[in-house]
Formats: sequence, structure tokens, C-alpha cells
Amino acid sequence: MNTKYNEYETPGITVDLVLFTVNENRLKVMLVKRAEEPFRNDWSLPGGFIKVGESLDAAAQRVLIEKTGVSDVYMEQLYTFGEPKRDPRSRVITVAYIALIPWQSLPQPESDKVTDLTWSPVDHLPKLAFDHKAIVNYAVTRLRAKVSYSNIVYGLMPKQFRLSELQSMYESIINDKLDKRNFRKRMLATGLLQRDRQKRPCRGASSCHVVSIQNQRDHFPVGEFHDPTPDP
Repeated sequence: MNTKYNEYETPGITVDLVLFTVNENRLKVMLVKRAEEPFRNDWSLPGGFIKVGESLDAAAQRVLIEKTGVSDVYMEQLYTFGEPKRDPRSRVITVAYIALIPWQSLPQPESDKVTDLTWSPVDHLPKLAFDHKAIVNYAVTRLRAKVSYSNIVYGLMPKQFRLSELQSMYESIINDKLDKRNFRKRMLATGLLQRDRQKRPCRGASSCHVVSIQNQRDHFPVGEFHDPTPDP
């Protein structure tokens, strides 16, 4: 087959990262302020064009390290967004990734000295550049669906935690309340958690047991607290 490549458009390719964390019982996403046109001074997802010879995953890892200073976190490819006019400069296709970062792992996650970066609650987003609001909404839908059938939520947890903290994390992500007894029963039945000897002070008791993750498999059925939400 004789393909004439000069008859086809050559688009730019970028990666955009939807970096999630949970703080103050709210699911938040990292946003950065654009320093140049288009959409100068508007908030956007962290991202950038891929470099010559760079793979998509390598580009996503590079952006992650540049913006957060951390690398050993859960990350997966989300979706490819390629509407012809999504970028007013030229045809640009972006590959979006989801990353989960425990709040405790972020170096100085909020500071008055850093004015070009913020963590915004997903339900109170400011005006975003390009089609980034649609990308965030897609990512939130995917995350909320995936917590019902996988152990992805552990990407947001510290190494040790109480079951009440794990339940709070689930509730922050799905934006709903869960029955305490049913939740604990389901979590312990997975065999994924192990009770540690260490205890912590907790409300209403002198101390509470902490647990840790026994197995780091990417997908582990935990029972469906809600019907999985289909991809938009």
C-alpha cells in the first residue's frame, strides 16, 4: 500500500495529568496557572508536549516529578482527547493520566509562596483552560466507578491507617456515606488488610488498632458499595 503521509495532518501530542489527593475529607485535583497564551492566567491541568523519542508514560512520569517531586505513586492512562479545535493554536491531541497521591506524601502541598499551583475540590472547579474541565469530570467519574471494584483507593492511603480513616477516604471519593458495620465487614473479608500491633489514640476510646495493606495488587474485588458508574 502506497501511503502519502503528506496528505495527512501532523498533530501535536501532549500529556495531561489529573492528580488526585484527599484533604479535609474532600477529593481535590492539582491545577497550575498558565503563564502564557493561550488562556494566560487561567488554571489548567499540569502537562506538556512529549519530547522527541519520549514515550507517553515517560512524559507523564516527567510531568509528575516536575510538579510534585514524587514518583512512586499509582498512575494509569485515562483516555485520549482529540477534538480538532480543543487547542486554538493548532491540532493537538492529549493523552490524559490519573495519578493518586496521599496528602501526607506531598512536599509542602499548600503554601502562600506558591501562587501558580493549587489543589481544588473537584466539585468547585474554577474556570479551566482548553477542555480540562471535561477531562477532570471524566477522571472523577472513572475514579468513583473504579473504587467499587478495585483497591485503587489504597493509592491515597498512608502505609498505616485506621479502618475509620479508610472509610472516610471512600466517602470523600464517592461523595456519599457508607454503613460502618457493613464497610468494615467487607474490607476485612477481602484478606487485603492486616492488623498491626501498633495502636493510635482515637475518639471515644483510649486507643484504636491500625491496619496496613497486605497485598498491592492493582485490582482486588471489595464488593460494590454503589453500582459502578459507566464511562461517560
